[in-house]
Amino acid sequence: MKEGIARSAGSSDALVFFGATGDLAHKKIFPALQALAKRGNLDIPVVGVAKAGWTLDQLRARARDSVERYGGFDPDAFGRLSGLMDYVDGDYSDAATFQELRRKLGDAKRPMHYLAIPPSLFETVIHRLGESGCAEGARIVLEKPFGHNLVTAQTLNSVVHGIFSEEDVFRIDHYLGKNTVQNLLYFRFANSFLEPLWNRQFVESVQITMAEKFGVEGRGNFYDRTGALRDVVQNHLLQVLSNIAMEPPPGLDAELVRDEKAKVLKGIRPFQPRDVIRGQFRGYRDEPGVRANSQTETFVALRLEINSWRWKGVPFYIRAGKGLPVTATDVIVKLRQPPAIFAGFSPPANYFHFRVTPDLMIAVGASVKKAGDQLEGQQVELVISQHSDAAEMGAYEELLFDAVQGNSGRFARQDYVEEAWRIVDPILNDAVPVHEYEPGTWGPAQASALIAPDGGWFDPPPPR
Repeated sequence: MKEGIARSAGSSDALVFFGATGDLAHKKIFPALQALAKRGNLDIPVVGVAKAGWTLDQLRARARDSVERYGGFDPDAFGRLSGLMDYVDGDYSDAATFQELRRKLGDAKRPMHYLAIPPSLFETVIHRLGESGCAEGARIVLEKPFGHNLVTAQTLNSVVHGIFSEEDVFRIDHYLGKNTVQNLLYFRFANSFLEPLWNRQFVESVQITMAEKFGVEGRGNFYDRTGALRDVVQNHLLQVLSNIAMEPPPGLDAELVRDEKAKVLKGIRPFQPRDVIRGQFRGYRDEPGVRANSQTETFVALRLEINSWRWKGVPFYIRAGKGLPVTATDVIVKLRQPPAIFAGFSPPANYFHFRVTPDLMIAVGASVKKAGDQLEGQQVELVISQHSDAAEMGAYEELLFDAVQGNSGRFARQDYVEEAWRIVDPILNDAVPVHEYEPGTWGPAQASALIAPDGGWFDPPPPR
């Protein structure tokens, strides 16, 4: 791998984001930048780049509309952000655009370039950054999807490494910025009572469900080219799985943690059609931008195993879909069933329950005796922690702050991304038939059959 341009130590001294007039900037980036300014964590030039025929004042107006809609307008914080903003209007394929960007960067020696643009434009922008000198000493942040399959991910990595060294590449996955996802890792390794149980001797199965009550919400053209596997399984849910299954790292250095996450994926064999159920909700093909004969999945259920000393023989189930009964992401770590020693009552299996979205919840499923003279039991859920702290950093705010500081721990490394694509590659491109399901249900019946040998799905209850 080509080493690329060496990175200067320290924080970035300018933030450039391509796609400044786009939807992602409007919904996520401007609110995150205002939040950073409010906390005093943003004091560097912020240069937007787009081809819209706009002026800087028009971009500032767009930014204000963004924070009013999605972030809550804060006059002082927005004033600081507005004062830091600059703008370059031009075509990404035009060398003059990048010459102007280089001029705007002035004395900046460690700029961070955030590509909040369609992946089809990544290669063009990366080459222009290199040719113009804007990549010298710089970092680059890339939005998902990072590739469309294994081959395209490898090709894109080769393009990126022609200009940037791997340590300067930040592949952003907003799930890794969620405090609830980070809490999975913290809860595992900060509590000694878990480690003796966290293995194949005590764990019977693991379930990860990402349910969305809504449909494609006007994004039919994008979603029909993507599907659930590419949109959330290959990135978000394999990241959640790696946090659950990884070995304790020998330290908190970012590379040590990322090493352990990559090892999890290396222990998973590629999916085969028998491991996978794909579904599509009734009415999906009527969505604007969706092909009339579309075979894109809006639901997927998968079964996998991890070939490691800790997890050999333990089935992991992943389920994700749109048009389901609730919006929530839950993890269930189901323990082996205790022996039945009470007459007439076979205690159900204990479990750990992690709610990742919309709010944090950690709970334990346990059995207790019912009131009365008889030895009869009932299952209860003991909540350990539950909260939604508005004072916490949002996912994009935290990830942008980390990238500016050069903290790579919550970003995906090259080997991790390529391992994730290796796992899902065999079941892309309609390799598995699609089953129709009714909106408001838990997907096609075949998904229940997939997990039936392990007791069925734990359907997330509505958020409390």
